[in-house]
Amino acid sequence: MGGDHGPSVVVPALTRATQRLAGRPVRFLLHGDQARLEAGLKHVAPDVAALCEIRHSDHVIAMDEKPAIALRRGKGSSMWNAIDAVKQGTAHAAVSAGNTGGLMAMSKLLLRMSAPGLDRPAIVASWPTLKGITAVLDVGANVTSDAAQLVEFAIMGEAFHQAVHGSKKPTIGLLNVGSEDVKGHEEVREAQRLIREGGFDFAYHGFVEGDDIAKGTVDVVVTDGFTGNIALKTAEGVARFISTLMKDALTSTPLARMGALMAIGPLKAMRARIDPGAVNGGPLLGLNGIVVKSHGGADAKGFANAIKVAYDLADSDYADRIAANMARLDEAIHHPPALETAPAETVQ
Repeated sequence: MGGDHGPSVVVPALTRATQRLAGRPVRFLLHGDQARLEAGLKHVAPDVAALCEIRHSDHVIAMDEKPAIALRRGKGSSMWNAIDAVKQGTAHAAVSAGNTGGLMAMSKLLLRMSAPGLDRPAIVASWPTLKGITAVLDVGANVTSDAAQLVEFAIMGEAFHQAVHGSKKPTIGLLNVGSEDVKGHEEVREAQRLIREGGFDFAYHGFVEGDDIAKGTVDVVVTDGFTGNIALKTAEGVARFISTLMKDALTSTPLARMGALMAIGPLKAMRARIDPGAVNGGPLLGLNGIVVKSHGGADAKGFANAIKVAYDLADSDYADRIAANMARLDEAIHHPPALETAPAETVQ
């Protein structure tokens, strides 16, 4: 029921999601106003409607409610009930386009954190690059992060990229102000040490810089939420800036418009490549359960992609991979390898 469009987007997205998940078993529990949801389901194919079960909710969390208020009045809302279905085991994952702060607060309360060091769930963004898709986390949930938390982000991001984007051995990079080992603040250098000495089951590349994100140098870029959010918002702003300049240039003169018509195919392909809806759906990583945040303004195509992200996570060994590497992190922190010492020279 949340988001900018509510059921008018969510219900049509179910058709797109079933098409993308063709041949894979899926059911939908729709939490919200029963009358509105029933009206929407009348406009989808009978085979899609048959996959849906409506769970009536009396109220909705508004997009502008502060997290503390959303949490106080959350019980019984469509958002609360969707998350609680994951907690109770009646759903494998929850997807919402609603209030981000409210979704995060309720998810943390109901599902709890899987890693004791995490303050709140990390938000991961799927970033189109020259080589495919790079996962970047955290992009806003945890403003500051210590070394152990950065390693936790690496563990969760690696499992996410493998489950959702199909990479066999995702490469991991720590975002830094330079690629040299001596660069960066203490926490990011300590995180690198923990990764190199921890024996983790993933491929660590090393430090990466800001321009490496769009290059696709690594599959997963790890940073704190403060830096990650600024990087994400900067990239979105630059993309809109370039898009506006290109539109102005291609419509400025009759000759330019003729050239745009001749290049319509490649232009459409480029637009599809950078379409936010194609990568919509950011899981809240670090919870004891799967919750995926869709962009509030997503259309049916974008929301369907968020559903697929949730399905792919639930249908993978995502949780097992995280648990195995978390155990290695605990060992690296509490039982670091002993320093090797050179044998004493014999004095003659």
